[in-house]
Amino acid sequence: MAQDPFKKFKGQTAAALSKALAELGVDAEPALDRPPEGMGDLAFPCFPLAKTMRKAPNMIAEEIASKVRPEGMIERVEAKGGYVNFYVRFEDLAQPALEDAVARKESFGKGEPKGVRMLLEHTSANPTGPLHVGRARNPIIGDTIARILRMAGYDLTTEFYVNDVGRQVVIMTWGVKHLKLEREPDRDEDHYRYVLYYQQANRVVEEDEGAKAQVDAMLQKLEHGDEETVRLAREACEKVLKAVTASMRRVNISYDGFTWESRFVQDGTVDRIIEKLKGSEYCKEADGAFHLELESFGITGRETKWVFTRADGTSLYTTRDLAYHMDKFKRTDVAVNVLGEDQKLGMQELAAALTIMGVEKKPEMVYYAFVSLPEGRMSTRKGTVVYIDDLVDEAVDRAYDEVKKRRTDLSEERMREIARVVGVGALRYNIIRIQAEKQIVFKWEDALNFEGASAPFVQYAHARACSILKKAGERGPAAFDARKLVSDHEKALAKLVSSFPSVIQGCADDRRAHPLAAYAQELASQFNQFYRYMPVLKAEGDVREARLALVEASMWALRNSLSCLGMEAPEEM
Repeated sequence: MAQDPFKKFKGQTAAALSKALAELGVDAEPALDRPPEGMGDLAFPCFPLAKTMRKAPNMIAEEIASKVRPEGMIERVEAKGGYVNFYVRFEDLAQPALEDAVARKESFGKGEPKGVRMLLEHTSANPTGPLHVGRARNPIIGDTIARILRMAGYDLTTEFYVNDVGRQVVIMTWGVKHLKLEREPDRDEDHYRYVLYYQQANRVVEEDEGAKAQVDAMLQKLEHGDEETVRLAREACEKVLKAVTASMRRVNISYDGFTWESRFVQDGTVDRIIEKLKGSEYCKEADGAFHLELESFGITGRETKWVFTRADGTSLYTTRDLAYHMDKFKRTDVAVNVLGEDQKLGMQELAAALTIMGVEKKPEMVYYAFVSLPEGRMSTRKGTVVYIDDLVDEAVDRAYDEVKKRRTDLSEERMREIARVVGVGALRYNIIRIQAEKQIVFKWEDALNFEGASAPFVQYAHARACSILKKAGERGPAAFDARKLVSDHEKALAKLVSSFPSVIQGCADDRRAHPLAAYAQELASQFNQFYRYMPVLKAEGDVREARLALVEASMWALRNSLSCLGMEAPEEM
């Protein structure tokens, strides 16, 4: 059974705080934050209570603090600057936390099984070419959240929804069939060739009415199951998808499964949904097309009309997406979608359509803002992109230059491997560290930053911990006394290590990745401070054993943080 003494301390603090608030007649949630260093181990901000209690926050804090009696893991309580600060009894926290980390190793921080099936859909890019950096934010955020959810104890499956029916795929397929490329791709891989077909075909279709008519006819054939058209589109999509997944593996991303959009057209699911929606009280017809009126679902303006079948009888992506979500809820308890912020309205409409279809469950959404270039938004169709493969190549090359400067003692093969690990880590970290809702303007110097808040900084702390443990030699079963850790550096590091399971659970609950990136940076920084001022190998007796246990526990917290962030943890750099 995993120990989580930090969670226990937080629970005791919340209970004591609730009791104090009740005694003061205050109806408020005992929301607890981690305060700045030196301001306690947990803090309750009193500022939100100032208006209702008609008192200054510092006076409220003093009243609450006076009502809390230190007991259990709470060593002391103090009011300061409008906060009630709670201090943990260090030995009650450190001993079980460090024992847990050293004993559980790769499982340190892993939550108990939740008994909940989750399906997380991410990437789901149109299979018309390689992924550019703007699109890469989706799979990197999605994969990281998936890793965190698994660590937290959820039974999770990841899935890529392949749009092999839409107009963009038809334009690409038409181009492959009818056009000769004007130029050869920069990289000799299928998806780089196919994206050129897609871009060239787009230009032709925009200028040539005959070509546009051929594409329209091909779209009709595809949706109505014409064998030759379905085969051509599927072959093109499979080639692109195979190359895209190979690119994703370079940044440590894989998928548990793929669902093809065409399946719901070909097995009759879409037709059955259309017929049911036509019978709904919300259904209206206009010029042969059918739509749902969604104003009563809180959707306003022109967007109240949700079209689900065109006048020519073909379905829309939205209709097929409805079929996909109905299928999802037969296979999972909780569905999580990672989508760009421009999909918010579409998901509101989908939720309304699910209700109309009698489906009570709704998908949870993780939205992210787009990545743009300094000169504007990226576009695969226009060819204004930075491809993820090029970025990985550049990251690894730059990392190799750094490794070569610092480690002339290593073989060429070993230098290349470290460069790959560091380069990919830098790339992933610089996307994950920024809150998903915040926009990113892509700049090479930021994306491949190896200094400051970066993956190499965390990876290096892990490698340093491994080096210390290697030099310490073989040790028997961990037997140490955390009370020997008496300095501020030791205590601060032990407290950070102890909070790792709670950080994982908090990120899982909130479906967020960036707090884990911040935690990993803080942990690496605190470990470096400890290492700088506290001798480990030169220490003696019980102090040496306690510090080695702290190093080993820190190493597992760093390694498991990196693993959840989708980054490798090198033992040397």
